[in-house]
Amino acid sequence: MSIVKLNNNGVKNATAFGSITGLGSMTFIKKLTASSSSTLSFVDGASSVVLDNTYKEYVFTFNNIHPSADANLMINFSIDGGSNYNVTKTSTFFNAWHDEANTSTSLEYNTDADLAQSTSNQNLTYYNISNDNDSSTGGTLKLFNPSSTTFVKHFISDTHIMTPANFAIRQFCAGYCNTTSAVDAVQFSMSSGNIDAGDICLYGIA
Repeated sequence: MSIVKLNNNGVKNATAFGSITGLGSMTFIKKLTASSSSTLSFVDGASSVVLDNTYKEYVFTFNNIHPSADANLMINFSIDGGSNYNVTKTSTFFNAWHDEANTSTSLEYNTDADLAQSTSNQNLTYYNISNDNDSSTGGTLKLFNPSSTTFVKHFISDTHIMTPANFAIRQFCAGYCNTTSAVDAVQFSMSSGNIDAGDICLYGIA
């Protein structure tokens, strides 16, 4: 059996989605920074955003997203260049939690966070993100082949939050945009208030 060796440059240049896993290299496209923002929107062709057939997979990263009020992070999609964010979606949602007091743990399926052929915003967090000064959420969302005019558009999110009751909760959402039209814009918002601070970055996966 041959042994594969990685030099320092190989390790440094590899990414979580990159050459080590064989899933392709990550190309930074755009960062949006919130400042009491009602929405953060990535629209193909606007403000240097690429969300077309250049890449078959796109990844959004959430960094220290802080809400102005205890609220959930949400997403919706557009097929008309961001004029309307109301694409029909079907999804599923579950989470695992543990509190700071080490008194409560659970793994649960969140049926009321699922969507079934709905145009409503999709929650990416099920329990509210605390708006305490030291609280925020982080995570990722993958969007697959959004420019396809043959297939539905799959998405998978993985987020972690600190709740107002000091629970650590990891939350998983997955679903599909039930359209064969190209998805060309993605919008993030909060279920209440606004995105007070933090940034969302968009990457293309070669």
